[in-house]
Amino acid sequence: MKGRTLVGGAVLCGAALAVGLGALFYAGGTPEEHAAPTPAAAGEVFPAAAPKPVPELRFIDGAGRPRLLRDFRGKAVLLNLWATWCVPCRKEMPALDRLQARLGGSGFQVVPLSIDKKGLLAVQAFYTELGLTSLAVFVDASGSSVREVSAPGLPTTLLLDALGRELGRALGAKEWDAEAVVAEIEQRIGRAPKTEAATAKP
Repeated sequence: MKGRTLVGGAVLCGAALAVGLGALFYAGGTPEEHAAPTPAAAGEVFPAAAPKPVPELRFIDGAGRPRLLRDFRGKAVLLNLWATWCVPCRKEMPALDRLQARLGGSGFQVVPLSIDKKGLLAVQAFYTELGLTSLAVFVDASGSSVREVSAPGLPTTLLLDALGRELGRALGAKEWDAEAVVAEIEQRIGRAPKTEAATAKP
């Protein structure tokens, strides 16, 4: 009986943990199978890792023009893979918008890349609904970007240096404009804290 009680308790704990992760990270459904997120060290958004190349990604911008990830070379990039139907993504988008307003400029840009199959109109409507004004619109309706960067779920966010190399990645929703997070981003990309807000929409 005692053994059954322990097993039952473990199952309940596992279920509670799964529910908690679900509130911060969507890891199910199409276009591919997903793995569970790997936690970073306490207080660290991007686990330390050596810079590594990122596959070329193809998508469109808010005007429907074809774009490539390499178009952003020369500036550090926070590449956020998301979708309008992803609840954790919806939670963090306003913080990403504020981060772009604070740090965006010639040396840094948040690139929120939606994988919505409904395309540009769905993403633009979502921006209007949430009042997002600093972020540019980018859409990969094929969803291939998720596979290309081996993202285990949504949202997945990659920090890239000015050469387009991945410096680290974060899984799940974050408070992107929190002081500690902003400081970590600035430290990782090797820049002094920025005092004047700006936006960049190439």
